[in-house]
Amino acid sequence: MRIAVASSDGKNVDLHFGKARSICIFDFDEEGNNKSFIEKRKVEFEPGQKHQWMKTLDVIQDCDIMICVQTGFKSKFGIEEAGIKLVEDEGPIDDVLNRYIEHYKFMKSPL
Repeated sequence: MRIAVASSDGKNVDLHFGKARSICIFDFDEEGNNKSFIEKRKVEFEPGQKHQWMKTLDVIQDCDIMICVQTGFKSKFGIEEAGIKLVEDEGPIDDVLNRYIEHYKFMKSPL
């Protein structure tokens, strides 16, 4: 599973989806183990242009999950239409990823 994280410093989930100028990419195996940092992707914005969030969406097309602090109304639907699960959270990246993975494992476990 590939997770995209909106981060200004590579250490914290601290950006709104539409304002993110860089996205950190992480991979996990299907069990939610073996985290690997893949790369930091740059998002190219054009000054004065509306709907900058579409440029961020282009950068994360190969991701399964997008984690950011917040999203706008239109971008939330755009992310979901692209088949990417949206998670809104904030804090140190390791803590946020661990919270998500624990939730993921819990939801996959049998009742």
